[in-house]
Formats: sequence, structure tokens, C-alpha cells
Amino acid sequence: MPFKISDDHQIKQDWSDHALWWEQKQRWLLRTAWTLEKYGIHADAKLVFMPQHKPLRLGLPNGITLRLRVCFSNPVFQTVMGICRMLNIRHPEELSLLRPIEEKKKKKDKNLAPEIYDLTEVPLSSGTLSRPCLYNGMPAHFADSPEMEAIYKMLSVSQPPPAPEVIAKQYRPASVVDKAHINGRWLDSSRCLLQQGIQESDKLWLRFKYYATYDMDSKYDAVRLTQLYEQARWAILLEDIDCTEEEMMLFGALQYHISKVAQSEPQIMSNNPAMDDLDSALQSLEVKMEGEGSSASDLLVRYNSLTRGYKQYWFKFQDTSISYFKSKEESIGEPIQMINLKGCEVAPDVNVAAQKFLIRLLIPAPEGMNEVYLRCENEQQYAQWMAGCRLGSKGKTLADSSFQSEIQSIRSFLAMQKTNSSSSSANASEESINTHSLVSPRYHKKYKPKQLTPRILDAYQNVAQLSLTDALMRFLQIWQALPDFGLAYVVVRFKGSRKDEVLGIAPNRLIRIDLSVGDVVKTWRYNNMKQWNVNWDIRQMAIEFEGNVNIAFSCVTADCKIVHEFIGGYIFMSTRSREKSETLNEELFHKLTGGHEAL
Repeated sequence: MPFKISDDHQIKQDWSDHALWWEQKQRWLLRTAWTLEKYGIHADAKLVFMPQHKPLRLGLPNGITLRLRVCFSNPVFQTVMGICRMLNIRHPEELSLLRPIEEKKKKKDKNLAPEIYDLTEVPLSSGTLSRPCLYNGMPAHFADSPEMEAIYKMLSVSQPPPAPEVIAKQYRPASVVDKAHINGRWLDSSRCLLQQGIQESDKLWLRFKYYATYDMDSKYDAVRLTQLYEQARWAILLEDIDCTEEEMMLFGALQYHISKVAQSEPQIMSNNPAMDDLDSALQSLEVKMEGEGSSASDLLVRYNSLTRGYKQYWFKFQDTSISYFKSKEESIGEPIQMINLKGCEVAPDVNVAAQKFLIRLLIPAPEGMNEVYLRCENEQQYAQWMAGCRLGSKGKTLADSSFQSEIQSIRSFLAMQKTNSSSSSANASEESINTHSLVSPRYHKKYKPKQLTPRILDAYQNVAQLSLTDALMRFLQIWQALPDFGLAYVVVRFKGSRKDEVLGIAPNRLIRIDLSVGDVVKTWRYNNMKQWNVNWDIRQMAIEFEGNVNIAFSCVTADCKIVHEFIGGYIFMSTRSREKSETLNEELFHKLTGGHEAL
């Protein structure tokens, strides 16, 4: 039918991208072989003949805004695939689009519109290859002119640290509820842009939605790695994720180093063939776990976040389990409890300056996960037990050959957080840095620049020898080790409850959080999930876990489709494998996230 209309118009132009949009039903008429009668269209229907691809303003994680042509008729999932192909970002399933949060504007800023870089003339590729042909390290359409090359450089090389006033203008969530409202802005991946009220030249954000990055190769992923780093950096600067003061200084030092190296050597990131994916890359920089025999030592233990304070016990590490006793003398008898580490989640909670060395364990249980903290007395004890716990979580014993190298790697990681006060005053005079560009606003109020400079430069001495790729990976590794990494919050009302609570959606689990005090009430892992579905009439989600555990809730700050898509999306991410990394199973993604079928 669209082609009939174009024949009647005596206008010579390419109409192949045009189609009919049925306004009342909010749907495209893309089956050109169908008659209007077959579509159910009557004389009173309003049909609009328009192009399927239109300009859109796209805000990237690094703050740059592009103007490019995108598809308004395909599901958002496919639209994102097209955008990522154009920008040379592999694994587009990890990203999605959301409605932006407008930054705070002052009266004097009204005439200062952000610069927009135009890519509307770039031809749209219909291919499905994840890796386009590269010329001088960039896709062909960016190699056409110096202007296009400059745009690609902005995409693939980290931006200089933002000015403090730029940071101050950005929206900063003040509470977990504020963070939950942001997650209500994600677009539905199953529906097209026009169906969701997005019009030509509107602005959307492109962001990493699923924190399950893998198959990262710096040879092909310059844009992807840089944009992920930028998203992590802004999450730190805008306090979207909490970190300690010591970690903030280290983040500041890494930003400073990355900026220096990126501006002096911007052309190519070093490629390490051992870094097949981000997980292995981070593991190779991260504390690895290892051991040489069973050991026992005094530790202080605390159960879950509801229990305040610690109790001292005698702990014994054996095979992949730890047992604890009231004293060393009683360790030859039955333990108070034995904890099997296999399948546990192990996370650090460390502040070297404060001599705080905690190991956080999330232990699978029939109705969720129990949280246990182990407090070590010193750095040496922490390194040994952290190495042992991580090995145990993977089913390895302390006799594994990697134990000693794991301990050394943990110590190296801790050394990065140590200050070197003897050289700080000399460094401060040699280096000129805008420290308020490297830390979040709370530290602008707490410290003057001259107080921050020596602390950041102290941390800088520990990372100054890293290459650009290794520095980016190190930043991401420390970001991923933060307790709240990867959590997307939604305010919900659980069935049978009279109060709102927070649901935290992580890459591998769901977390129920008490809204009034912020404590974790319960944790459920996806690998214990049997099925989930949505009652679309009452907008309620129901999930069944192993052990006859059932939960149901309605969503307060987001449509339940968003939560459904998060859960299905993370399960989809876990099905990917390196062998199939070039092929995206789009049908499975829609089956898991589309909302029309229960798993």
C-alpha cells in the first residue's frame, strides 16, 4: 500500500524507507502485501505516511551528544543494534535507551546549548556483523574526513576530567528512591520508539543497562571500553554508587592518569591477547585466589546486616569450607557452624588507612542468601583468608597451586591504597591538577583542593606506570568490587505487605531492601529461580524459586515490564558463550524479556 501512494505522487525521490503509521492503534503497517481491510482499517482511521528512519539526539555516557538517523519502526532492541553498529560498539544487548534527566540550568546558562555532532549522513548498515571493517583503527564511515575522525576520537578516547561546575550541574540522586525513579525511564525493548512517544529529534540516552560485560577486546572495543569507563566514572562522581574516601582518592588518581595517557597517546589502545573478555581482564588485574594447605586463625565474625557488632571465634579453613568454634581448644570437636564456600559470593570491604579488613560472604540458603562478614586483624591475615575464600567459592582448596600468587596479588591490590606521605609534598609542587574535577561534590565541601592534591598524588604514584588499557581495566575492576555495583533499584510493594520496599536487581540475584533503614532483608539468586511471570491485568510479578519459595510484588516507581526485562535480560546474558560471541540470539532475548511468555 505505501508504494501505491508513492506512485500517485508525482514526486521523484526514494520512498523505500517510508511506511504508514496508524495513529489510533499506535502501530506501523509494515506488511505491504496486506490490504487495509486485512489490517482492520476503516474510513475513520488516521494514517500517516512517513519515513521509518529519522534523526534523534543521542547522549552518550561520556557526555557527548550525537545527532544520527535511527529506526523508529523496529523494536528498540533492534534500534540499539543499529546505533551500536554505526558507533562500532560490539554486544549491543548490554545497552539500551532511556529518557534523559535534565541537568540543573541557571539563568545565565540558557543560551549555552551543548554542541551536537552530526552523523545523519552516515549510511545505515543492515548487516549483522559485530566487527565492521576498520581503516586506521576505525570504521570506514569515520575515516572519510578529518571532522569524522575527530568525532570517532571523542567516542574512543576518554574525555578530560569535567570542570567542577559541570559536575555540580548534573542530577545527583539523594536517596535510593531517587535512584529507583531513574530506572523507571528505561524504554521498552519490545516496542518501537514511536509507540513510546519518542518523536523526531527528541533526545535519549544510550547507556549500559546490563552489567554483565564480557568478550572485551581492546583491539576492537575502543569505543565500548571507553564508554563503559565513562559511565563508571560518572557513577562515581555523581555518587550514584557509594565508595569509601580512600577508594575515591584512588578513583581520582586513576582518572588523572587515564586523562594524561589518553591525551598524550590517543591513537591505539594496547591489545593484550590474554584479555579475551572483561571478566578475565579484570581477573588478571584483580585479586585471584589460591592456597597451600588448611589453616586456622582467630577471626571476628558478624552475621547479616541486621546484627550490630562482632563476636570473636576460632576459625578453621578446610577443603572448601570454613568452620568456627568458641575457642581454639574446642576446635577438635563439633563446630558451631560449618560454611560451605562453594557457590558463595565473596567481596572485599577494605580501608587500609583505617586498618579495616572485612570479607563479605553471601551464602546460598533455601529462602535466599545469608550475609556474613569476617573481620581480619591485619593485612597479612586478610590476604590469606580472602585468597582462601575466593578459591573456596570456585570449588578449589587451599592446596591449589595458585594460592601463593593469589595472596601476592591481593597484597599488590592493597598496596595501591597505601599513601606515600614522604613524596607527596614534592609531587604536589610538580603536578598541577584540578582535584575537584576528580572527586564527587561531597569532597568539594569537605576538603580544599590543596588538601586533596597530596592525597590523590599519593595514590597516583601506585598507578603511574599502568598503560591506558590497564588503567581503564583497573578502574573498572575497583568499580566492580564496590558493594552496590550493578544494582538497579525499583520501589515495590510485596504481596501481603502494607509498606513500600526496595527491590535491588543485580546481575545474578534479586535483593529485598527495607526502605526505612536500608538493610538487606532477603536475597534470591537467579540460578535458584524456577519460573517467573507477570499478571498484566493487575501489573504484578510472581516468581517461584527452588524450595517452594514464592514471592509476588507490584512496582511503584517503574512499570513491571521494566523489572521483567531486567530479570529476563540478565538471564539472557548468562546464556552467552565465547563460541557464539559473533551471533546474537535475538529470538531468545525477546522470549525472555518480551513479557508474553513465562519462562
